[in-house]
Amino acid sequence: QVQLVESGGGLVQPGGSLRLTCTASTNMRNFFGMGWYRQAPGKQRELVALLTRNDNTNYADSVKGRFTISRDSAKNTLYLQMNSLKPEDTAVYYCNGDRGFGRNSWGQGTQVTVSS
Repeated sequence: QVQLVESGGGLVQPGGSLRLTCTASTNMRNFFGMGWYRQAPGKQRELVALLTRNDNTNYADSVKGRFTISRDSAKNTLYLQMNSLKPEDTAVYYCNGDRGFGRNSWGQGTQVTVSS
């Protein structure tokens, strides 16, 4: 059973920054891709950023230029650096890892609140 554990959420003022961390219980090379999703109250979960095994990235239009996804394979850790945060970025952020053949793993989520 693969486990993903997120951390780094919290309360931040508009314009501030946060870095989310997701640590995997398995070697990250086992994943075809890893990503960050978010879900705001009353809304569907949406993709925020994706990082493939081949280092290709994909970002939601709403976060391009502000968020950066990266990984440290030696630490089996995925990051999401979030800058210039806006109130509309408020959501629970989830880490996801895809090992193919329907083997999708999710973290428990970490709350990010952007408010003055």
